[in-house]
Amino acid sequence: MAKQAKKAITPTRSEDYPEWYQQVIKASDIAEQSPVRGCMVIKPWGYALWENITRKLDDMFKETGVKNAYFPVFIPLSFLEKEAEHVEGFAKECAVVTHHKLEKGPDGGLVPAGKLTEPLIVRPTSETIIGDSFSNWVGSYRDLPLLINQWANVVRWEMRTRMFLRTSEFLWQEGHTVHATEKEAMERTEMMLDIYAKFAEEYLAIPVIKGKKTAAERFPGAVETMCIEAMMQDRKALQAGTSHFLGQNFAKASGIKFQSAEEKEETAWTTSWGVSTRLIGGLIMTHSDDDGLVLPPRVASSHVVLLPIIRKPEDRQKIMEFTDNLAKDLRSQYYHDRKLAVEIDDRDIGGARGWDWIKKGIPLRVEIGPRDIAENSVFVAMRNKDHKDKTSIKRDDFVAEITRILDNIQKELFERALSFRKEHTILINNNKAFYDFFTPKNEEKPEIHGGFAMSCWCGSDACEAKIKEDLAVTIRCLPFNTETETGECICCGKPATQRVVFAKAY
Repeated sequence: MAKQAKKAITPTRSEDYPEWYQQVIKASDIAEQSPVRGCMVIKPWGYALWENITRKLDDMFKETGVKNAYFPVFIPLSFLEKEAEHVEGFAKECAVVTHHKLEKGPDGGLVPAGKLTEPLIVRPTSETIIGDSFSNWVGSYRDLPLLINQWANVVRWEMRTRMFLRTSEFLWQEGHTVHATEKEAMERTEMMLDIYAKFAEEYLAIPVIKGKKTAAERFPGAVETMCIEAMMQDRKALQAGTSHFLGQNFAKASGIKFQSAEEKEETAWTTSWGVSTRLIGGLIMTHSDDDGLVLPPRVASSHVVLLPIIRKPEDRQKIMEFTDNLAKDLRSQYYHDRKLAVEIDDRDIGGARGWDWIKKGIPLRVEIGPRDIAENSVFVAMRNKDHKDKTSIKRDDFVAEITRILDNIQKELFERALSFRKEHTILINNNKAFYDFFTPKNEEKPEIHGGFAMSCWCGSDACEAKIKEDLAVTIRCLPFNTETETGECICCGKPATQRVVFAKAY
């Protein structure tokens, strides 16, 4: 029996997927647990990844006319109460500020004092407080459309937390727009969803399904919620981004009105849309392996690490000169709107150095030793390949070809993820087959199940709720660009006209 290759991450994905995920984060040094329950510290390697995500998304937003602003983290309780469905949807997750100072108590410890006349909610989302500003900014049809985005932190007091996927505090962007007509607002809702899908696929290398949510899964207070859904390696779904058509609900609650060209007072139409640091969790679970993190080159914290191999002190100067000159030539190039990011690691820690970068997921590792310099070559390893798979490439050829090499890695990661999703997406018409598909085959690993089931649904809230109660499976979306199909509801057997995406989800 062949000896199994050593893996950097313990346990592996097949042994314990949830724990594997946590260990990938730890080994890659992108984040760590905070002393505050449910919160995380994003470390430099992880924050560089988030910066690359935000930089590109910000450019994509601005290309459509969106401008950035910032609004308070504190929201008066009365603002949330204006929109009943909205406050009901977030009530259980709200962190509430009731006092504005601390004083020494009878036992000498600090106690809250200075009770506020009105409690303040720590921002779970900003529709209500941004709506208040919009009601002051909008007076005429000439003020529209109003296209605003903010990059901010959000607090939602989650009971079960997992780094990047569901934390009590997380980073995100939230876009908010105001329009004169229903048509314009709906077009903006669809436009932003398309941007999210494009970014997920072209930059994160994550294939997504675009669709709309059922009424039960909509954003609280929205008329329509659209989403992108991705499949993780444990075959669960991850909602990677949402875009909401809010109709006139929030405009009425906030008093966002305008004078039309016909000099009539009208209520505006609004949208909101957002993605968060959850994208990093999705990236980890889509691409990483049992050796650690795998980063798509277009958003990678850095693109390449140069590893000088110095075994004799007298070789140091020559090897470092070669390494520094190579780094200079690489850094002068651009890769998809940003300069190539190059790391140099000359630590004397033996084989642990290479493993550090494998676990960090850097796309390219380049070893440089005396023999390579003599041949004017470099020894290159790609993170999407086996860690032992290394190739000698002429130094100048590597400089000339690096952007093509990175693009090939990016393409392979997307194609691999797409192939995985296709393999685990099945059309199911039979109720028993549907229940079998979502019933774990291994009781010790209940998180592993079939994948995505494309099945017909009659549109009944009762059927949707029964499946959720029986299997912890939800309708992830009603996918766009699918043909009308006559069939029977997978739950009740009544006539249905469309297949929807059923899955267990994060």
